[in-house]
Amino acid sequence: MQTPPPDAGLRVLVVDDDLTVAEVVAGYLGRAGYEVTRADDGAAALECAARHRPDLVVLDLMLPGMDGLEVCRRLRAEGPVPVIMLTARGDEDDRILGLEVGADDYVTKPFSPRELVLRVESVLRRSRTGPAAVSGAPMLVGGLRVDPVARHVSKGGDDLALTMREFDLLVFLLRNPGRVVGREELMREVWGWQFGDLSTVTVHIRRLRGKVEDDPARPRLIRTVWGMGYRLDAGCDEGAGGGEGGEGAGLTGYAGDVSDVSGSGVLGRRPMPPGPPDGPVPPARTDRLDRPGCSATAEG
Repeated sequence: MQTPPPDAGLRVLVVDDDLTVAEVVAGYLGRAGYEVTRADDGAAALECAARHRPDLVVLDLMLPGMDGLEVCRRLRAEGPVPVIMLTARGDEDDRILGLEVGADDYVTKPFSPRELVLRVESVLRRSRTGPAAVSGAPMLVGGLRVDPVARHVSKGGDDLALTMREFDLLVFLLRNPGRVVGREELMREVWGWQFGDLSTVTVHIRRLRGKVEDDPARPRLIRTVWGMGYRLDAGCDEGAGGGEGGEGAGLTGYAGDVSDVSGSGVLGRRPMPPGPPDGPVPPARTDRLDRPGCSATAEG
């Protein structure tokens, strides 16, 4: 008897107004064992999410009417559903903005559909289990009280609203006080990725500082060690070059240039050949087909 994949039965909502991209992504996710629902605009995406309660959303940034950023904001206002953002634009500001509104990951077109499936698996795995070191008694540091078991953080008695990634990042730093931790290590240990755009880490550090530091521009708790990474300094009283100017300038990574290592084609790069949706598909179109807004697929 064939063992079902570990994520079999989990629901993924794919939101893209490009029919070809949506079909290929849904096909690959369906064959990986996911229950896939599709929507082609923002309003339909919110309706589908309310109806089907997805475990993860693959969300295109460029949607007609309501864009992906607004959809992401509204989805996150309803609950902590993981979101992977798709974008045909390579501007770093667009990618950073997607992360800042709460996306867990982003993929820049063109991309390998099998690579996207791996990203989905990674994000779902982390959303279900969190990082390995999340057990133990509550920790008190720098005016913060962090309870790894209850996944609760407070500062001066006030609750802090941290996202899943921000909480995991804070706990990992607390488990490694005084040690310089590079962005590559944080990406491996907190995100569970062996590769990716390191600006993901930079953005989350900045967002975390904005919530836990008294003065995020002069952080006392989470310090930047220029050219190396970050260090949690629980006992320091003076800010020391904690801003992101040098760390965030000229960032390069891999998520925006994913190659088709599996030979399965790259989404968004060139016209799709005849046959089943296994190959590459064209870039995002500017036109739009008339079709139902929300549809469930049963691929396999």
